[in-house]
Amino acid sequence: MTRPIRIAVDIGGTFTDLQILDARTGTVVAWKTPTTPADPSEGLMVGVREAASRFGFALSDVGLLLHGTTIATNAVLERNLADGVLLTTAGFEDVLEITRHVRRDIYGLAPDPFPCLIARDRRLGVTERIRFDGSIETPLALGDTLAALAALRPEAVAIVFLHSYANPAHERALRQAILAAHPGLPVSISSDISPEIREYERSSTTVLNAVLVPVVRAYMDRLRGRIGEDGFAPRIFLVQSNGGVCSLETAAEQPARLLLSGPSGGALAASRIARELGRPNLVAVDMGGTSYDVSVVQDGRVSIVTQGEIDGLPVRLPMVEMRTIGAGGGSIAAVQAGGRLTVGPRSAGARPGPVAYGRGGTEPTVTDANLALGRLDAQFFLGGAMQLDMVATGAALARLGNALGLGPEAAAEGILALTNASLAAAVRLSLFEKGLHPRDFALLSFGGAGGLHATEVADEMGMTEVIFPREPGTLSAYGILFSDLVQDISRSRLFTVGPAALPGLTALIAELRAEADARLARDGVAEPDRALTVAADMRYHGQAFELLVPWGDVTAPDAAALAALEARFHDSHRQRFSYSSEGEAVEIVTLRVTATGRLPRPETTTPVPAARPARKGTRRVFTGGAWHDAVVWDREALDADTVIGPAIIEEAFATHYIATGWQARLGEAGAIIAQRGAR
Repeated sequence: MTRPIRIAVDIGGTFTDLQILDARTGTVVAWKTPTTPADPSEGLMVGVREAASRFGFALSDVGLLLHGTTIATNAVLERNLADGVLLTTAGFEDVLEITRHVRRDIYGLAPDPFPCLIARDRRLGVTERIRFDGSIETPLALGDTLAALAALRPEAVAIVFLHSYANPAHERALRQAILAAHPGLPVSISSDISPEIREYERSSTTVLNAVLVPVVRAYMDRLRGRIGEDGFAPRIFLVQSNGGVCSLETAAEQPARLLLSGPSGGALAASRIARELGRPNLVAVDMGGTSYDVSVVQDGRVSIVTQGEIDGLPVRLPMVEMRTIGAGGGSIAAVQAGGRLTVGPRSAGARPGPVAYGRGGTEPTVTDANLALGRLDAQFFLGGAMQLDMVATGAALARLGNALGLGPEAAAEGILALTNASLAAAVRLSLFEKGLHPRDFALLSFGGAGGLHATEVADEMGMTEVIFPREPGTLSAYGILFSDLVQDISRSRLFTVGPAALPGLTALIAELRAEADARLARDGVAEPDRALTVAADMRYHGQAFELLVPWGDVTAPDAAALAALEARFHDSHRQRFSYSSEGEAVEIVTLRVTATGRLPRPETTTPVPAARPARKGTRRVFTGGAWHDAVVWDREALDADTVIGPAIIEEAFATHYIATGWQARLGEAGAIIAQRGAR
């Protein structure tokens, strides 16, 4: 078999996670290495080399690299962006600052200014106007636009014209003129990036894309520069916010699609595990070193939304629905004025990291609290690859405890209590906003730090089942391992649902499907491996928001297919908002086609329990204000054993704390199923 190794990489804020699939044997193994923030591709290659040495394959054996990255997200959060210019319809230069007049801090005496990525003197009005139906009201007149643009010396350009989703001619003509004058200058046009109604969201998305292009291209150049080292020459795909992957070329043109790249892998893994375990309703929680990501799997599927947000900036692109809070193993505990303990969102990150890492950190973190309370083994962190500094951790918690008037153990317990309350609140909100209740869901816990908190978070919400999947410390990479190529194409057109809309809907669906098919062909996907599905953004007449409603593999809809879509919209509205209005007119605002190119998916094997005792011994853990003996178990050797809490289950890249009142057993697909006993 030619180049049988497939590698999925998830580069997080603290660690770079790898999952390696050998198609010859079906075995899947995991590896973890510290992230290198200055150049994440360096940490990626270190991890690949370490894995090759550890698991016995050559770099030349790697045929496919699926890469989740936070490069775009971090660039926005840190404002490490290109110096951009916005060209827009004259009179609409201030859309980015006007926004939607929604002010979360409306009663604040000193509200923070709304984020704006391009200053006012770098936003130029262009003479042109297209009506909502695509007809031209004012022809494009360049005037001195090109001269004014040259004077600003931009590193990237965003073009957003009014109603360009209905007719992109003016945007395309201006882009062509700019590229003729400035070859190689990155130019993003809204009719390519987000051809949908609502000029503010479309402007925000296009601007984000434009100022990210030079940043992401620079990273890709560094990554390409490493190709060929020691025969390492895989085909590379990057993970998008929608959970699919795309080619390097697509990512270079539309980097805004990478803004939720890494976390989406965990949601994909959750939906796969839901099928494997026959549990269609899961709340997937991914707790790493920096953040806590919550996604909901309902009826076996993870939700996709058409708009997200990053640092207050709307992104009008399809993405996995996810709630993220700043709570992870590296979240720093501090005492505020008045003696109030807080945990996060400030994080110690990878450098210096928690005090226990011994890299210069001095402020105690959640990881330090878990170590001090006996939940972590200082000699077995990362399977023994990293030794933790118990002495420094104890000193840091003693300082915190003195500031609170508490002992170090009580201070550490306080850190975990606050953290667990924050984690539970994020899960509750993710369910309640959909009209769902925690008792109907199991908690799927993963990430390097997730297992230390999962059973106690479930207790906070009254949930009775927690699932610890195989290789939970690298599960996002596991989800990425089985990703497919995905292209999302959309067009905004307003249709009132009824027989009169059928000809227009049929024509627009045909247009979108043809474009989707062409994109998959450009990516080298054979026709039998292509799948196209249609969805619609729908609303009641007069509403200012829409719901995304799946329509399936429809080509030429008839009256029955349209009626079924309308009924599905009523049902979705009723579930989300507890009512529906069947007598009201229903509108289709945007049509979407998702084009999936299926990548080869080798069969995998489930590992058998290791032939050694599952019980490793006991360790003192502090819980409920006192020290207790807890049995420590070896996950790789668990078979028919029953784990009674309080207990600890250890594996190479994760540790799981089974709280008092819980018991756990090995279940299907190598997952550990923990269940709450009678209260």
